[in-house]
Amino acid sequence: MTTRRQLEVQREDQNAKKWCVSLTDDVFKRFLAQGNPTVNKVFGDGSLFSPLLFGKFFDPCDAFPLWEFESEILLCNLRSSGQSGVDWFRTDQDYVLKAELPGIGKNNVQVYAENQKVVEISGQWNQQLMRESKNNDWRSGNWWELGYVRRLELPEDADWRKVEAHLTNDTLLEIRIPKKPLEYCDYSTQGNVVSTN
Repeated sequence: MTTRRQLEVQREDQNAKKWCVSLTDDVFKRFLAQGNPTVNKVFGDGSLFSPLLFGKFFDPCDAFPLWEFESEILLCNLRSSGQSGVDWFRTDQDYVLKAELPGIGKNNVQVYAENQKVVEISGQWNQQLMRESKNNDWRSGNWWELGYVRRLELPEDADWRKVEAHLTNDTLLEIRIPKKPLEYCDYSTQGNVVSTN
């Protein structure tokens, strides 16, 4: 039986210190080398949250301009080996992201649309360490030891107030970001576009 639920897309996050600790390439390699099977599910090849998803190291807490790239090109190596559970594309009306989430029990994924510029997907994978942690917000320290994140730049024409997120069977995330309606533009004789709004 398929279950699909809509996730609340949060628009305000009061923690100014989240993601202040960057994940570096050498720290990630040491962390992955521990051989923890859950860590490999969360951050391994083909995962949306892997710093190596795009072919070279990119810290997932830094905003990535996803929709500037075609998924067929950026993920061709992973797809040819059957390792990618991520796809994105654009239609005339929307930007769409589909991703398999790590199968680590009930997903507590959260989606934020921030400052008209970023959509953020995050969640906790290590509930036991989370309970033992004295830190009130896991996102302000070595976040990869407790959770996962992927931050994506929103295109200029994305309507960040209308972002929708759905989770199917607790593992398949779909995010739809509507495009803003085209505004009437006046083209001056100098070739500059002037908005009438």
